[in-house]
Amino acid sequence: MDANLRVILQQLESEKSIDRATLLEAIRSAIETAARKGFAHAANVAVEIDPDTLAFKVFEIREVVEQVTDEMAQISLEAALELNPDVVVGNRLKVPTEPKDFGRIAAQTAKQVIIQKIKDAERENVFEEFKQRRGELVTGSVKRISHGNIFVTIGKAEAVLPYREQSPRENFKPGDRIRAYVLEVEKGPRGAQVVLSRTTTELVRALFELEVPEIYDGTIEIKAIAREPGNRTKVAVLSKDANVDAVGACVGMKGSRVRAVVEDLSGEKIDIVRWSDDALELCTNALNPADILDMTMDEASHSILVVVPHDQLSLAIGKRGQNARLASRLTGWNIDIRSDQELTGGVVEATGEDSASGVASQEPVAQDTEVEAPEEPSREAIP
Repeated sequence: MDANLRVILQQLESEKSIDRATLLEAIRSAIETAARKGFAHAANVAVEIDPDTLAFKVFEIREVVEQVTDEMAQISLEAALELNPDVVVGNRLKVPTEPKDFGRIAAQTAKQVIIQKIKDAERENVFEEFKQRRGELVTGSVKRISHGNIFVTIGKAEAVLPYREQSPRENFKPGDRIRAYVLEVEKGPRGAQVVLSRTTTELVRALFELEVPEIYDGTIEIKAIAREPGNRTKVAVLSKDANVDAVGACVGMKGSRVRAVVEDLSGEKIDIVRWSDDALELCTNALNPADILDMTMDEASHSILVVVPHDQLSLAIGKRGQNARLASRLTGWNIDIRSDQELTGGVVEATGEDSASGVASQEPVAQDTEVEAPEEPSREAIP
């Protein structure tokens, strides 16, 4: 075998990250395909390659019979015994042979087979790599945008960020750096199908793990996340160390940590609240900074009635009901917000529907702590 082939194999191993056994199988399969084209008849051909010397042998597979009726597919017992003294009638025997002419067409076929095998091996490697990275945060660059879908280059792989998984606030263009969450990894006809997401709540969790060492090492736990992509997110955190303030650690010095997450989410507002196993206390934290006069829990309907001052109603409800809706998702309870004045239409049920009375906007503040929050635009006036 040409010594150059060994050099080529070594280069492919290092550049394509394909193991030697896979490359040898690609060559064996290619030679086998080419050898078949070297026979005038349809032969059952097998090829063996010495992994050390790279020398190959071509065999025809023939059936051992007493009387040969098909010279192309059979071999007499007498001739077979000369090759292998242990054969009996009915066995299939590998008979050494050599194609008359590999020829240009056979060589071209061998080349195509090798190229295809290498591509298949590369795709399999990509699939195995990303299958293990499912549920992780990855960074890549935007390659192209087609029909609303964003195709992202991550190393040697290409992933897709579907339109449904894009935040309405964001607008990427080719060449932009993008960070996303690996949502799905499936094996398709063209290799690994890697689906990314910028709307899942797990993206927020992964970003906080990246920015807050206490979350990464388990000192602080993110207990719940409620998110409306592109608009607002509420994150409930719990500290497992009495000496560590969960909210303050997530906010960071002068809001540096939470600001980094906000910037990665293109300005999406983030509220960090302290987790509590007490549903009423958690509800209070989630609706902060609105003043709460009274709270009543109804376990039968799994709801909490919240009474606030009339001038705080819009603040508690939030813009288009967003604050109440996110608080409901964060706590897992249906939240009814009512003003202390008996006014018709003064009740809002935060069950996830986009209905609310009153408009207010609340900035991303660190709740239940005196740590300074990241700088944000001023709060809208409360009617």
